[in-house]
Order: sequence, then C-alpha cells, then structure tokens
Amino acid sequence: MRWQPSASPATLRHRAHLLAATRRFFDQRGVLEVETPALVEHAVTDPHLQNIPARPGSGPPLFLHTSPEFHMKRLLAAGAPDIWQLCKVFRDGEAGRLHQPEFTLLEWYRHGFTLEQMTRETCDLLLTLAGAAEGAGATPTIGAGPPVRWSYAGLFQAALEVDPLAAGIDDLQDCAGRLLGAATAEELRASLGDEPSLWLDLLMSHAVSRHLAGTGIAVVTGYPAGQAALARLDPADPRVAERFEIFCRGIEVANGYRELTDAGEQERRFAADRAFRARLGRPDVAPDQRLLRALRHGLPDCSGVAVGFDRVVMILLGLPTLEAALSFPILDV
Repeated sequence: MRWQPSASPATLRHRAHLLAATRRFFDQRGVLEVETPALVEHAVTDPHLQNIPARPGSGPPLFLHTSPEFHMKRLLAAGAPDIWQLCKVFRDGEAGRLHQPEFTLLEWYRHGFTLEQMTRETCDLLLTLAGAAEGAGATPTIGAGPPVRWSYAGLFQAALEVDPLAAGIDDLQDCAGRLLGAATAEELRASLGDEPSLWLDLLMSHAVSRHLAGTGIAVVTGYPAGQAALARLDPADPRVAERFEIFCRGIEVANGYRELTDAGEQERRFAADRAFRARLGRPDVAPDQRLLRALRHGLPDCSGVAVGFDRVVMILLGLPTLEAALSFPILDV
C-alpha cells in the first residue's frame, strides 16, 4: 500500500504556479471569487452523475456536491456580479486514467456573454495557463496556435461518417458494433438500451474524441438538444443546444452553456431526468426546489463554464495520468 504522494515535488510547484495564474486571470477581469457549500441537501437528477452521500448522525441525509452550479446560479439570481470558484467536487463511480471521485473544478459565470464570448474566454484561460507553465519551466503540450472549431455534427461526420442529429438508434448501435465488435455491442445494448444520448456519449468517448488527439485546443459546439442538460436550446435551430465542450489533445477539459433561465423548462427537464433514471433502473432523485425558486425569481441572461483543473494540469505538464497531477489520489488506478 503506497503512502507517498502521487505528484512529484516539481509537479506540485507547477500546480501552485498555475493556481496563482488562474486567480490573476479572473482578478484582472474583475470577476468575483466566491465559495459555496460542498455539502448539499439534494442529489442531482442528471442520470449520468452519481452523488456521494454524506449521512450525518441525525437529521436528513446530505450529499457531497458534483458541481457548485446550483448554488452559483442562486447567487446570480440574488444579484451577484460575474463570479468564479475553484473547489473540490465529488462524483461516485468515477475512476481511471482521467477520473477520480474527488477532483478540482473551476467554474465561472458571465452576465450577458454569448456562447462565442464564453468559448473565447475559456480558450484565453487555457492559453494563459500554458504560458504560465512555460514561464515556470514546463514545456506545455498545447501550442499557441488558434483553437480549432468544430460543430458536434461535423465532428461526427468527419470521424465516423454519421450524422448524430439524424441517425436513429439502430444506426448508432450498428456504428458501435463496427467500432467495438459485435459481442461488445451486444453487452452494451443490455446496459445502454435504446437511449440515443448514451450511445452518442459512447461513440464520442471511444472514437470521435480521438479525432482531436493531435489538436492542442478544439472547441466543439452544437450538441444535440437531448444533451442540453442546463443549456438553452438554440433559437435558430432547436435540434441543438447552446452548449460547448473544449478538448485539449483529445481530452475533454471544459463544458459550457448559455444558461437556461426558464424555470418551467428546467422543471420539465428535471422530470425527464427522473424518467430517464427510471428506465435505467437508477434511484429516483427529487429536484432541488431552491434552484427552481431562484429561476422563477429570475436568473439573468448569462453563460457559464466548468473546467477540470486537474486535467488541465495533467495535459500542460505532459503527465500520464490524472493522479500524477494530484498530491494524493483517492483511488490508485
């Protein structure tokens, strides 16, 4: 059983330098740093995420948060200016080269920002951190060239010759069978069922994202409406959401939205999440009523993004695993 740190002393020094550079980035832009609770009353309804329960000796159950998003939106609804936060978040069932059940998340929100403005600022942050790493003696693995931009549909077409906005469930399952083998595809049918969003996620993680492995920074926009999560739908094309992800060397590091402000639509999406969870045989989760009340009060027009800070450190320093970017991993993998 290992007791030593997983990160080298040099990595810890570089990480501290990148943390300082992150704070300078937001301070120079006048974005307010905030702190919100890590313990929350409600698990998330998102069927793709699992909270870690934290049960006190008495009183109702509590959960470690998977993201500070709900509390930060409540701050915005209460009149907060542009805000950012760097915090530990917790997700059950996540372990591997790129996952740990506890990790550091950087999240921020900007009033009135379009999705394009939010993608540019996120790329600016990544390039700023790459410059800071280089200035501290590291050799960043992402260059200073402009980010490459893809639509979600265009990326699927280029990687798999599949249109994710038009393909039926049989098309997606057949594509997975060709990529992973018929036996694996049959096993997946039992676990993923006929849920298109799960098959699209599978294809993105196992094949499509690899198309970006040689790209320093890639911005992917136009995610299908079924993967909108807490993003608005594009008024010009309701088949897609105003959502983006950013990949560095084929690894997803950021997920951003033009934020949904309609409380009624959010309530409908919570209900759809619960129905999805039931189809997957997962426990039901009651929605966070305080977030819905905040949305009814009025969430201002804004965009937000979450960045996996540990992954950024790993990529910039050319480390082989996420745990090499951490002082101590929760799970040895």
